[in-house]
Amino acid sequence: MANDIEKQNAAAAAMEFVEEGMTIGLGTGSTAKFFVEMLADEIADGLIVRCIETSNQTRDLARSLGIPLIPFEQVDRIHLTVDGADEVGPGGVLIKGGGAALLREKIIANASDHMAVIADSSKEVPHIGAFPLPVEVTPFGYTITAKKVHDALTAAGVDRPRVELRKAPQSVDLLVTDGGNFIFDCHCGRIPDPAKAAAYLSAVPGVVEHGLFIGLARTVIIGEENGAHIIEY
Repeated sequence: MANDIEKQNAAAAAMEFVEEGMTIGLGTGSTAKFFVEMLADEIADGLIVRCIETSNQTRDLARSLGIPLIPFEQVDRIHLTVDGADEVGPGGVLIKGGGAALLREKIIANASDHMAVIADSSKEVPHIGAFPLPVEVTPFGYTITAKKVHDALTAAGVDRPRVELRKAPQSVDLLVTDGGNFIFDCHCGRIPDPAKAAAYLSAVPGVVEHGLFIGLARTVIIGEENGAHIIEY
């Protein structure tokens, strides 16, 4: 598939940022998976790094590939985090959380010296919001929180947002994140002012985290059929 080739090329380009002795944050999702697998190959060939995972899914993958993981509590510095994105907009603004790992992804990205985002070309967009914006919320009072999230997005300039609870894959049950929370998928169409939307969402009691990543990506790597395009911020 063309997208898989682009994802592989983006992941390969991200490997150029890996150095001996680093502590590396491992992202979650289909594109990040390619990076984790490539990193495992280098470790098998003698590369010495330590890693920290952004989700239980990535933890299980890394362990199966022999990648050394350390608990977050033992981390004093994260040199590099490589993760995917659901949308990459102007200025490196991201929507993340399609894999339900946005809380841990943002904690690790914020703690990193360098966040590199890898994505196929379909994820680069002229404005963000077509992909439903994930918002992680506490289960307590989530029905009230849903209305407040809707109101916050409306106040931030989103035209008629639709807020839906995410179901677990192939199930009628609600999805529960690794942190024990629920996720609202907020259908916005377009988010005209991401910074305002981020601020308004963060102010809602019950919102644990949202999928707007602003000012966190230092490098964006867009995979192409014959290589990758690298954007620095």
